[in-house]
Amino acid sequence: MSEKTIRVRFAPSPTGGLHLGGVRTALYNYLYARKHEGKFILRIEDTDQTRFVPGAEQYIMDCLRWCGLEPDESPEKGGDYGPYRQSERKPMYRKYAEDLVKKGFAYYAFDTPEELDQMRISFKTEQNPSPQYDQHIRDKMRNSLSLPADETDALLKSNAAHVIRIKMPANETVEFNDLIRGEVSFNTSTVDDKVLLKADGMPTYHLAVVVDDYLMKITQVFRGEEWLPSAPVHIMLWKYLGLEKDMPEWAHLPLILKPDGHGKLSKRDGDRLGFPVYAMDWTDPKTGELTSGFRELGFLDEAFINMLAMLGWNDGTGKELFSLDELCETFSLSRVHKGGAKFDFEKAKWYNHEWIKRSSADDLLDKVKSVFEVKGVTVPDDQLLMMITLVKDRCTLISDFWEQGSFFFKAPASWDLPAIQSKWNADKKVFFESFSDSLSMISDWSFPVIEQEFKTLAASKNIKAGELQLPLRVMLVGGKFGPPVFEIAEKIGRVEMISRIRKTLEMLG
Repeated sequence: MSEKTIRVRFAPSPTGGLHLGGVRTALYNYLYARKHEGKFILRIEDTDQTRFVPGAEQYIMDCLRWCGLEPDESPEKGGDYGPYRQSERKPMYRKYAEDLVKKGFAYYAFDTPEELDQMRISFKTEQNPSPQYDQHIRDKMRNSLSLPADETDALLKSNAAHVIRIKMPANETVEFNDLIRGEVSFNTSTVDDKVLLKADGMPTYHLAVVVDDYLMKITQVFRGEEWLPSAPVHIMLWKYLGLEKDMPEWAHLPLILKPDGHGKLSKRDGDRLGFPVYAMDWTDPKTGELTSGFRELGFLDEAFINMLAMLGWNDGTGKELFSLDELCETFSLSRVHKGGAKFDFEKAKWYNHEWIKRSSADDLLDKVKSVFEVKGVTVPDDQLLMMITLVKDRCTLISDFWEQGSFFFKAPASWDLPAIQSKWNADKKVFFESFSDSLSMISDWSFPVIEQEFKTLAASKNIKAGELQLPLRVMLVGGKFGPPVFEIAEKIGRVEMISRIRKTLEMLG
C-alpha cells in the first residue's frame, strides 16, 4: 500500500443537510490525504433515487467549500476516475453483479414486496423475531437457487422484476485489520443476503461502494462505525470479484454522541437542546422547513473545523487550538479514539470565541459587515475595523458583534435604567448635567482627556469616580458591557456622547 498514491474519498448521499458527523468524516479523509500527499475525492452516492433531494448535492459541495475542504476530484472538478455521481455510473454495475451470479456468489431473486412481507410473518419465531433473507430462508423463496434453471431463464427473458442478492456463506469468519480498532472479525451466519442490484437496475450501496472504490483506486476507507456491520459483505464482495489484492484499508470512526453520551447525536437532539447539528442552514425543498447551521449561527469555519477534529482525536500534547494547516501536519490515525465523543455545545462556542480572538479585524471584516447589513446599518470599513478591534475579545459568535458594537454607530434602542437607579441620587444627577456641559469645552477629543475631565469634575463634587463609571457606561451603550468606557466616548464623538447622556437623564427624571 505504501508505494501507491494515497486516495481517499468522502461519499455522501444527497438526501438533505450535512450532519457534523459527515463533515468530520470528510475532514479526517482530507487530513489523511494532505498528510500523506495524496488525493481527496468527493463522490456523490445517489443510487437511492427515492431519497434523492434536489439541491442537496450543491449544498454538500458548498459546505465543504466553506470548511476549506476542497476535493481534488469531484462532480464539479472532474478527474481521471469519473463520473463522480453513482447515478451516472449505472451501466457498469450490472456487469459486476452478473459476474458474481456466474461465479455462484450471487443469485437472482424474483420475490414480490408482498412475498417478502409474508416471509417476515411466516418465519417469525420466538428465537427469530425478525427473519431476514439469509442462508436459512433463501431456499424457501422465489430465486434462482430454489427455482429450476429453465424457470429462472424464462423469468429473465420475460423481463420479470428481480434483484440480485449476494449469497453469503454459512459459518465463515471474516477478519480484517481496522486502522482504528485493530483486528475485527464477523461470522457470516449473522449476515443476510444483501440486495446488490435493485429491480430498477441501480446498485445498492453495498455493490456500488465496492465497485467504485476499486475503479477509483481508493486506498483507505474512512467511515462511521455504524457501517461496521456491513464490512463483512463488502469484504466478501472484494474477494468474490477477485479484487482482494486491491482492497483498501478500513477505518471505522467513532460516533459523535448526544451531550449526555447516550446514543448518536441527531438533528432532533439539536432541535430539542437548542443547537445546530448541520454545517450550514438547510431548507428542505419539499416542506420548506429550515434547519439551522453553524455558519449562520455565527461560527468561523476555522473554529468549526478545529472543534470537529477534536471530537474523537487529539495530538497527545493537550493542545486544543489548531489551524487546518496544523491539523494536516499533525493528524494521525493512531490518535483517533475508539469510543464515541460526546458533543458539547459550550465547548464548541469556546472554540469559536478563541478563534475570534486570534483573528485579525481584517479577517473578520466581511463577516461582521454582513451582520450589520442584515440589521440595515451601513458602516465605513475603517470604522467597522476600529469597532472589531475593540470588541472582538468579548464576542463568542459573529452575531455578537451587533450587540457588542452597534452602539458605536447608533444610539441604543433601550437602556438598562435599573442598573443606574439602584444607586442614583441628586448629586449624581447634578454631576452628569455638569459633565455633559463640560464636554463641549474639550479641545483635544481623546479618551485620556475625556477621562481626566471626568475624574477632575468628580473630585470637585466629592464623588468617587468609580461610582460614576457604571452609569456613564449604561448611558453610552445601554447596558453593563463593552470595552473601556472612555474609549467608547472617544469613538462615538462629542455630539453623540452629550446627546446620550442628556437623553438618559431625561428618562431618569
